[in-house]
Amino acid sequence: MSASQRLRLAVIAPLRFPIRAPHSGGLESAVWSEVAALRARGHDVTLIAVQGSDFVSPGSPFELPNLDWPHGAALTDVTYPVSYESTTVPALEQALEAIAADSDRFDVISNHCLHSLPVRRAPVLGTPMVTTLHTPPDAAFVAAHVAAGPAGSTFLSVSEFTRREWMRAGLHSDVLPNGVDPEAWPEGAGGDGIVWFGRIVPEKAPHLAVEVARRLGRRLTIAGRIGDREYAERELLPRRGDDVTFTGMLAPAELAALVGASAAALSTPAWAEPFGLVAPEALMCGTPVVSFAVGGVPEIAAKSVGMELVAPGDVDAMCERVERLIRRTADDAAFRSRIRASAVRRFSLDGRIDALEDLFAELATDSRYADGLTA
Repeated sequence: MSASQRLRLAVIAPLRFPIRAPHSGGLESAVWSEVAALRARGHDVTLIAVQGSDFVSPGSPFELPNLDWPHGAALTDVTYPVSYESTTVPALEQALEAIAADSDRFDVISNHCLHSLPVRRAPVLGTPMVTTLHTPPDAAFVAAHVAAGPAGSTFLSVSEFTRREWMRAGLHSDVLPNGVDPEAWPEGAGGDGIVWFGRIVPEKAPHLAVEVARRLGRRLTIAGRIGDREYAERELLPRRGDDVTFTGMLAPAELAALVGASAAALSTPAWAEPFGLVAPEALMCGTPVVSFAVGGVPEIAAKSVGMELVAPGDVDAMCERVERLIRRTADDAAFRSRIRASAVRRFSLDGRIDALEDLFAELATDSRYADGLTA
């Protein structure tokens, strides 16, 4: 089988949110983009995801229940309700059993789930699995990988930083960065204001973007889903004003238009970001980016045009770099086009999908899985 042939794929999504636009976060956006791109290339892709997701057949064993949060519970992006383990994960188990019962139906499983169950079950599914690592190391994942043995999943990491972190934890992976669809993030003309977009959570620290904007005397627009209500109400929402606007979640086209109409984009992670999808998205729009140098973010900046890094938490340096990039854009009419061209070369979704097709085609002919048998 070659990558140009039609592949039959099962994609396991993360289970916190539906996989649909507007996307709840970068992970959900990346999975949606992978499924859409593979389908556009003619592959048969079945998505395993929670109710309300695009691409999922209602009532099928691959449609999983949404999380059931108790009334009055504080919804965050780092905790799960009891229903996750009592309802959602057992439904995922049933979906995996459906795959195992008809292993000839699929050539490869592409796993993006953050629960360790698919990794643990990989050897008995009769179908090769590729798991993409989007997060810092997780002990349950590593234990599941060790238990699975040589017939377990193949692993990819979204950055070299992430690969090294998981390697230290005992799990080997190869690097394949996330990709961005250039058509979904077209070049914009820029503007006077600056933009911050992403999940509204403490580890993304958008309140620091407000501080930068006000020091510079520039209008700031913040777009994203509130993933931690307590943080948003304490640190961000009180800072709104005529010069700071919070839009909430935006449809993909609206978000891309906002980013493209901005003079610069800020990225203020307060944790070791495994990748940092907002940077290549903004660069794809021709919008320069200044970010704290954490986690996998420096890999994005390396060899990128129009992206600069400052030390974590250094608001003074961020202000200086933002103004410098904005002045350069004003002085060089072709600067935004060069920013976009560089981002397209390095982070186009087509490149990621090309690599996935090659890997999937190789695994689909692995003799360990012939006739549904594992080693």
